[in-house]
Amino acid sequence: MKRLLIVGLFAAALLGFGTPTVIAAENHDQSLDPQYFTAKITEISAEGERDLGGITEHYRVLKAELTNKEVRGQTIEIEQSDLFLSDKIIPVEVGDRVVVIQSAGAEGEVFYALVDLYRVPALAIATGIFFLLAIIFGRLKGFTSILGLAASGAIIIYYVVPKLVAGADPLWTSLSASLLIATVSLFLAHGFNKRTAIAFLGTIITLLISAFVAVQVVTFTHLFGFGSEESFFVLADLPNLSLQGLLLAGIMLGLLGVLDDITTAQSAVVDELKQANPNLGFKELYRRGISVGREHIASLINTLFLAYAGASLPLFLLFYVNGTQSLAITLNNQMIAEEIIRTLVGSACLILAVPITTALAAWVFGRKKDKSF
Repeated sequence: MKRLLIVGLFAAALLGFGTPTVIAAENHDQSLDPQYFTAKITEISAEGERDLGGITEHYRVLKAELTNKEVRGQTIEIEQSDLFLSDKIIPVEVGDRVVVIQSAGAEGEVFYALVDLYRVPALAIATGIFFLLAIIFGRLKGFTSILGLAASGAIIIYYVVPKLVAGADPLWTSLSASLLIATVSLFLAHGFNKRTAIAFLGTIITLLISAFVAVQVVTFTHLFGFGSEESFFVLADLPNLSLQGLLLAGIMLGLLGVLDDITTAQSAVVDELKQANPNLGFKELYRRGISVGREHIASLINTLFLAYAGASLPLFLLFYVNGTQSLAITLNNQMIAEEIIRTLVGSACLILAVPITTALAAWVFGRKKDKSF
């Protein structure tokens, strides 16, 4: 988990900020490649304004001490300027831990640039609190759910990402990963029993249907996967990667995050109905189970929309501020259209999961002889 957080932090630093601020360093190495280090701000040594041909620049010179083991104790200087967006949005003060990038100039001189605040320890604490709450209130199931979460993360990091980098088809890679994640996470979190087996089967059937639906809808709406800035960065490093396939892969993995909740809930509802009244057969179990499922569907549609809307809120604000486009043109934009399709395809497939899983559970639990798994 710590490795994942560090990778994510560095990726955000590389993609999220523009031109670095140039600073001076004490030691020079002409063969130096760009490297990342953590540092602690020890002093604000200078602060003021200067005129740059009619533009007033506000700047600060920071002293920092590198904290990585191989360079621990080395002192560097970092110059901040309000002309750079990254320096405007990073409020650095004495005592803060930061991430810096070390690079070499044309003549071999060493430069350091401020990248971001170092927040991995805070993320670790937040993660620890989450795990603690899950174990306290979920007990054994909470612990096994954490194991399932770890397994899901490992599959994405060590299977999906390397396969995509190697040129594998994104859709089939994500589909096979989704099947693997469903197998591991469902049985780890919910145990090896009949309920889980039914939920697993319902999940697999729905995933296969959703893959077909996603391909048809994305093709029909002429989406090519260019709806985010990150896609262009990916394409620059992996020119042979299909961004449309990557979009489909994202839809599949995003759907799986909610799908197991639907299938396990519907399987459990039908099982509880059967235990409450052993005389109920397939028809009555399905009727009562789907009644509960409709309530689930009603809340899911809104839940998915709000989840995607929350993640895309800056994008909505951007289009709102830029009022030169009509609503139709705004909706036609790939960035907006992709989020709409994610929501619609995900919601449609989750809706299908309810009757599929309910029917499977009603058929299994509705039989006269009901033995444990």
